Amino acid sequence: MMNLVQHKAMPVTRTNLTDLAYFLAIARQLNFRRAGLELGVSASAVSHALKNFEERAGVRLINRTNRSVTLTSAGKALEKSVSASFADIGSALEDLDRLRASPGGKIRINAVVDAVTLVLGPVLAELSRRHPDIEVDLVSSNRIVDVVGEGFDAGVRYGGTVPEDMIAQRLSADLRWVVAASPGYLENHGTPTHPDELKHHRCLGVRLGDDSIYRWEFDGPDGDFDVSIKSAMTADDSRSTLAMALNGAGLTFGLESLFAKHVADGDLRLVLTDWATSGPGFYLYYSGRRQLPAGLRALLTIAGELKPLG
Repeated sequence: MMNLVQHKAMPVTRTNLTDLAYFLAIARQLNFRRAGLELGVSASAVSHALKNFEERAGVRLINRTNRSVTLTSAGKALEKSVSASFADIGSALEDLDRLRASPGGKIRINAVVDAVTLVLGPVLAELSRRHPDIEVDLVSSNRIVDVVGEGFDAGVRYGGTVPEDMIAQRLSADLRWVVAASPGYLENHGTPTHPDELKHHRCLGVRLGDDSIYRWEFDGPDGDFDVSIKSAMTADDSRSTLAMALNGAGLTFGLESLFAKHVADGDLRLVLTDWATSGPGFYLYYSGRRQLPAGLRALLTIAGELKPLG
């Protein structure tokens, strides 16, 4: 064979890396059959790979006889040079396996306010218990943002508002929208029986990201329709209008599941239930051009298990 120093430098190719792994197995086992068992291939495949590698290298690496397998001086030098590097690669791959089993890192999520209260609250709490190495940066806002442009890993919105170029995963069943007020308010101002009567009531409005006031939606005999309310008080999100309604400030419009506990406790009453409408549930969405972080995969798994809203 030609001497290695006279040979052209060997490129780092997939074939050469594979054959190096075969060579190291032979160096560890000093037996072609055992090296094949370690690698999950036949002894002849190990021998064939070594022969091709030696031909490309231009130097003998292994001395083979019927009784023994030993390293040549070149083989010993190569084994000493690359074994530590391959061990480091093995450790890095083991670390990846551990990360898959117990993900970590930071995930940034932008979510509409109600989704935080009704879905992400319990899901993130369980995520923290199972995977304490995951750090979550959560921004809750009803303002529609470009999650990719503003550096978020994912967003959570109502199904009908998810951008079409995003990958969406359902987080909840469809949602029912209702009107509610405190018993005290209804005793003082009466109970509306038709959406048209809202103009005679104090309504608590939610300001959208474009500064418009959310139009209350209903389902009637002729289908869905919405009503423009005169907002007696306006806030940026339903948690604020809920707090006002609980204290008798007026009628509020929102998700039935958000009001459920207060209704059960007697602090709120639902009105206009015959006109209540349903809409798409919450969806988590993210760009298909990015790899889904392990933390988000874990979040989706837990959401599927817990199903906070069905």
